[in-house]
Amino acid sequence: METVLINRYFVRQSDLRYTANSQLESLHSRYTGTGHADVTKHEWLVHQHRDTYASIVGHPGLAAYVAIAENECIARTKFEMVERMLQPCGPPPKPSDDE
Repeated sequence: METVLINRYFVRQSDLRYTANSQLESLHSRYTGTGHADVTKHEWLVHQHRDTYASIVGHPGLAAYVAIAENECIARTKFEMVERMLQPCGPPPKPSDDE
């Protein structure tokens, strides 16, 4: 079995893989938008759009910038962005039986 020197400790390669996988699983369980091996393109895009809308609504400077660009008041812009978070990319595509 191959060992690697990390921080003055010898660690087996299998231990490194286990540690990396467990850290990745904990990140996926903590943060819903990080994806996983079976995430579809639509799900990934939905997470990206929701994160963007949440960031704009949560930062007053960004919300004001978008409100000026759309020629709307800030409250109306925030309200519309929160509503867009429900289905930011439209309805999910129908699953195909090709797989």
